[in-house]
Amino acid sequence: MKKICIFCGSSMGFDPIYRQKAAELGHALADDHCELLYGGGNVGLMNIIAEVMKERGCRIVGTITQHLLDMRVGRPDIDELIVVETMAERKKILEDMADAFIAMPGGVGTMDEFFEVMVLSQLRVFDKPVALFNVNGYYDDIVRFIERATHEGFIHKEHADNIIVSDDPKGLLEGIENFRPVELKKWVDEIKEQKTNIS
Repeated sequence: MKKICIFCGSSMGFDPIYRQKAAELGHALADDHCELLYGGGNVGLMNIIAEVMKERGCRIVGTITQHLLDMRVGRPDIDELIVVETMAERKKILEDMADAFIAMPGGVGTMDEFFEVMVLSQLRVFDKPVALFNVNGYYDDIVRFIERATHEGFIHKEHADNIIVSDDPKGLLEGIENFRPVELKKWVDEIKEQKTNIS
């Protein structure tokens, strides 16, 4: 059983398409017999995915800070709710437990989580796939940024190509299934070989 960590907004977003696609992703994960790891909330898109997967009988594990739990945004009726003190602890637990990561549309918290696991995958701290669920073109600008950074020589093409991007839940799961990590030594050697020229 694959453990899929979902990063997504604590808000619903204005367009109903985000709620619809969150539910579709929940069903796709359930169809694939996945376990859900997420932020443990009872609000926003994360709650929609959790609700769908709970109804489908999937195992659900949430990780939440005591601060957020005190604000009554935690979901206690899931299989396991891990309570921690800091956001850093929360992310570390999710990173350690998950087999793969999918970022739904969300705000700066979602972006923080996405880029952190992207870096960890790039450095091969772990060999786990990272995906963007590009609902409604939400991540088009992030994809363009990654393309620009690749074009300018700040991201290696192999790493850019290894980010799974799709607006279809099944496409995300296929990308996760076919993921292969980039050889670390190859791109580190390429960096070392670059000449420093400031004249």
